[in-house]
Amino acid sequence: MPCFFSTAAIHLLKDIKVQAIIGPETSTQARFIIDLGNRTNVPILSYSATSPYLSAKQYFVRTALNDVSQVPAIASLIQYFSWRQVVPIHEDSDFGRGIIPYLEDALLNVEAHIPYQSIIPSVPTDDQIEAELNKLMTMQTRVFVVHMSPKIAARLFMLAHDAGMLAEGYAWIVTDSVGNVFSTLDQNTISSMQGVLGVRPYVVQSDKLLNFDARFHSRYRQQNPGAPDPAKPIIFQYWAYDTAWAIAMALKKAGPLTLGFQIPSLKNSNSSNDLSMLGVSLDGARLIDAIRGTKFQGISGEFVLVDGQRQASVFEIFNVIGNSYQSAGFWTPKFGLRKNPIISSGPHAKVGLNTVIWPGGSGQPRGWEWPVAGKKLKIAVPVKPYNRFVNAGKNTATGNFDVTGYCIDIFDAVMQEMPYAVPYDYVPVTDPNMVTSMTMSYSEMCRQVSLKKYDAMVGDTTIIINRSLYVDFTLPYTESGVQMVVPMKENWSKNLWVFLKPIDPNLWAAILAVFLFTGFVIWLVERKDSRYFGGSTGKQLVNTAYFNFQALISVPKDPKVKKWLSKFALINWILLAWLLEKLYSASLTSMMTVRQLQPTVADLNQLINNGDYIGYQSGSFVRDLLKSLKVDEHKMRDYSPDQYADALKKGSWNGGVAAMFDEIPYLKVFMSTYCRNHTVVGRVYKTGGFGFVFPKGSPLVADVSRAILKVTEGDRIVSIERKWFGDEVACNSQANIIEPGSVITWSSLRGVFFITIGLWIAAGFVYATIWFFQRGQQGEQIQQAVAELAIERVHGDGDENVIWRIGGDSHLLIRLHSHLPPLPLPPSAQEARSGSEAESAIISGDSALEEGRARTSGDSSLEERRDGGEPMTPPAGEPNGALSLLHVDSQNQEIGGLRER
Repeated sequence: MPCFFSTAAIHLLKDIKVQAIIGPETSTQARFIIDLGNRTNVPILSYSATSPYLSAKQYFVRTALNDVSQVPAIASLIQYFSWRQVVPIHEDSDFGRGIIPYLEDALLNVEAHIPYQSIIPSVPTDDQIEAELNKLMTMQTRVFVVHMSPKIAARLFMLAHDAGMLAEGYAWIVTDSVGNVFSTLDQNTISSMQGVLGVRPYVVQSDKLLNFDARFHSRYRQQNPGAPDPAKPIIFQYWAYDTAWAIAMALKKAGPLTLGFQIPSLKNSNSSNDLSMLGVSLDGARLIDAIRGTKFQGISGEFVLVDGQRQASVFEIFNVIGNSYQSAGFWTPKFGLRKNPIISSGPHAKVGLNTVIWPGGSGQPRGWEWPVAGKKLKIAVPVKPYNRFVNAGKNTATGNFDVTGYCIDIFDAVMQEMPYAVPYDYVPVTDPNMVTSMTMSYSEMCRQVSLKKYDAMVGDTTIIINRSLYVDFTLPYTESGVQMVVPMKENWSKNLWVFLKPIDPNLWAAILAVFLFTGFVIWLVERKDSRYFGGSTGKQLVNTAYFNFQALISVPKDPKVKKWLSKFALINWILLAWLLEKLYSASLTSMMTVRQLQPTVADLNQLINNGDYIGYQSGSFVRDLLKSLKVDEHKMRDYSPDQYADALKKGSWNGGVAAMFDEIPYLKVFMSTYCRNHTVVGRVYKTGGFGFVFPKGSPLVADVSRAILKVTEGDRIVSIERKWFGDEVACNSQANIIEPGSVITWSSLRGVFFITIGLWIAAGFVYATIWFFQRGQQGEQIQQAVAELAIERVHGDGDENVIWRIGGDSHLLIRLHSHLPPLPLPPSAQEARSGSEAESAIISGDSALEEGRARTSGDSSLEERRDGGEPMTPPAGEPNGALSLLHVDSQNQEIGGLRER
């Protein structure tokens, strides 16, 4: 047949010298004829050659759809039904093979893959088809995509139906190679295809199309009187009609073709049938450009060529039911699957598909089943020293391995939750290169699963990115992450400077600043009016500091401050000191009475900087994690979980380690026993947690993951955890650690300090205002007050100053009531004043008293009386040895006074 079409094409080009060729029908025929068109510059238009191998060359135009255009619609179906494995069944030809690479890529995008390709010979026998079907029956996959010529497809479905492969659990999808000619299939073939889904281009039922169908049937009856009515035209016939119209419109657009052909010289060939005798069309370039640029609304839809071929718009998803089919939905490149052909994202667009009738009349197939000749799954289990997660210990009596552990119980519970029975056996895996029968590394075990040596792996296997590149993990069933556990050491209760620890150093500095500032304010305000804050600089500093410190203990009963600003500052200081004293006492009591511990190491950076050794579990991926975190390989040591405590006890420089890195589930088990002197610190290095391992693309992964959710969200997980880990209350080792938050810090009390500072600023502003106001009246006060006299009590419960201002119109009267021995006087004064005794003195004006003697100066006067040396009798009511001071005005009216024994 290809030779016939090749000969016909050569005849048309050589003898008739056609300007364009419509055809050929098949992709195999088209390959040779396309080469002829490119050699002769004659456009070749095909409405039925759909293979992707037929690239749109310069003089080839595909007015049909490329087979690749339907691949996204098929992938959307696979994704919609959540199938993970698909087996394509195709014929062994360019047409059959052309779609496969594109289908593989599209399925990968929807997380599905092709585990096997079923190839049927291009001219098969029934035995060859049956052999391939029997092979498919022994496999797990139950989703098939059929892409072959209609004749071979019809034979395939007849034999598959007889083999029971169009029954419950199977899913079949046919490409448009069958879908486009479905109406031409016989009833026996359609009956064997019940429940099959198909994909084909969708043709809108327009008035132009209906008119074409009517005219087609009318002309057929005229040309074939008495013959039965023909079948309804198929889409290839619509495309052929539109192709003829496209050439007609292109010829009209290009104008008359008059240049003809350029014939090669006869001397270049010895044979009239030689291809070298074919001429070259001089009008071909102009015509092919006109054809490629032609656009119109044809009966099959809009005719538009992009890169020399027609573009896909809408595909119909049909479902074979009874003697025909029904529409299950539609697919568009923009909106995906829709229940109706309305190309809109508005409220009328119904996402998804209509009800589908599957083979056997059952519900949606899950896409895979246990094969008829299948066997139990081989589940790899690591062999390692005893631990609660997985333990494959060798039974000395039987010589076999007994598999137990938390992970094993979880897997058994998950298998019981599966919607179907999954037979399996545990296979302990050891490293043949190790004498101790220990397991190989977990990453190597995962590689064994990826190579299909084992069907799955169960154990404490962590989900990490490197392993997920070659195996599939289920959802995790444990908490994820890696942390480090370190020993704890006694903290502050035995420290020499423990009394400083309750308060943060920054807060100590703030307290000292407030202490000094309060003293400065009191000294500044009181120094002029109080001799207590006067004197030398050293005396002022000591007295001020002592006064402030005394205020911390208790408020003085006889305060030495008189001014309101200094009292205000003192009150602020006392309130602040009272608050700090309460907080300090509580924190210090906690430190001294409770066992205080702190981690020996804070984080990984500290370990690296100190050059400490770091431990990890043997065979764990944590080693690679530490290496990625810049830990020196020579500073890492591996241990089994039961060796952690001893290694941490020895320490980094005594053959042990300073910290142990492991996954959080293991650390929880360790801390449940050793939490008293250990703690988990540092950041959490996130991982995926523990998961079960399956080969890439395993159909079990999705169902096992759903079963894991049922187990972990129900009560079953609680009983399993209680079985292996008991009812232990989680150890809270952090309760014995004084965290930075329990220490009184500047940040926790800065509000109090801000209020204190604000009050000081307000008081300072008021004091400055008053000071400036009083300064204006200072001159008048100086005129009124000529002198001041301070009398100080030197005994009693406290110190007190009595200050008088002595004006120009007043004087101070001093009386002595006792028989006092005369004060020694100079010889000249003794002669002048022998036998006399001072009884009293009146000081007025600018006067002073020095060393017990009365001296006068300025306008003051001094009177002395002596009563013959006889002792004076004190006035009634005055005790012996009393001193009376009277402050009187110019009329001798008493203003104030003081009497002291």
